[in-house]
Amino acid sequence: MRYSLDDIQAPIAAEMQEFETKFRQSMQTRVMLLDKIMGYIIKRKGKQLRPMFVFLTAHTVSADPTAPLPEASFRGAALIELLHTATLVHDDVVDDSNYRRGFFSINALWKNKIAVLVGDYLLSRGMALALENDDFDLLKIVNNAVRELSEGELLQIEKARRLDITEDVYFDIIRQKTASLIASCTAVGASSAGADKATVERARLFGEKVGMAFQIKDDLFDYGTAEIGKPVGIDIKEKKMTLPLIHALREASWLQKRRIIYNVQNNDGRSDRVQAVIEFVKKSGGLDYAIECMTRFRDEALEILNTFPESPARTSLAQLIDYTIEREK
Repeated sequence: MRYSLDDIQAPIAAEMQEFETKFRQSMQTRVMLLDKIMGYIIKRKGKQLRPMFVFLTAHTVSADPTAPLPEASFRGAALIELLHTATLVHDDVVDDSNYRRGFFSINALWKNKIAVLVGDYLLSRGMALALENDDFDLLKIVNNAVRELSEGELLQIEKARRLDITEDVYFDIIRQKTASLIASCTAVGASSAGADKATVERARLFGEKVGMAFQIKDDLFDYGTAEIGKPVGIDIKEKKMTLPLIHALREASWLQKRRIIYNVQNNDGRSDRVQAVIEFVKKSGGLDYAIECMTRFRDEALEILNTFPESPARTSLAQLIDYTIEREK
């Protein structure tokens, strides 16, 4: 890894510390059980890439990249975190998942009913935060991302039943499921800093390209041995068609294709069938093709980023792009 997160965060170190305090305050409640769960959620925080994208983008588009960020940037970052956390809590209920990033999920500790209500609370808290401060533009951006995320999940479920996902459909799914969230971070960052609509759209498109590269990298982990918090082959076990497999099947003979699809549809968690699919993808050039696509999205993101004036924040955003596609977990 060329850059550490501490290095990338350097231009916004003060903002990240301030955000943590403000985010904790936004999660406080007078209901004891809810307050306990909110504290647990805060302790499980990950790399905090989303607020990093918000703050770095806000500085990058600002007329004065070194000036303190407006309060709207902090509210925008909190809004994204609240609504995104809500979707994760609900996802764990839907997937009957007991773990999230190596920690017990909310539904595992407090059961499904409470988890659903906690997700609902987070959604309402995020909306209230925006509405109380008239942050309608920010709410519109994030609401659109949550809608796209839900549509992407449903599209993937629909296609997984028939395993008929083409490359174009795959790109639609990851654009909605993953890229839309990172795009909302960069759009919120630009909008909160007072950028005009054209600049906000440019920032949004930049984030979308980064998100596409990010998800392809995540899909590649399914075929390797990196310790990333999910077992190798889990996407295959769950019958998810990702880019390496889609490309490999496109290049396969009719007989090969039939055999591999059978192994995906009927793997029943059997490691031999999952491993057969993994080996097929590797030998068919599926990984190389996915890396090529990931690199293309990275390059397109950098091209957009370089249209903004040079600054320490812009440099960190470029490093953050490299971080997303070079990470080992």
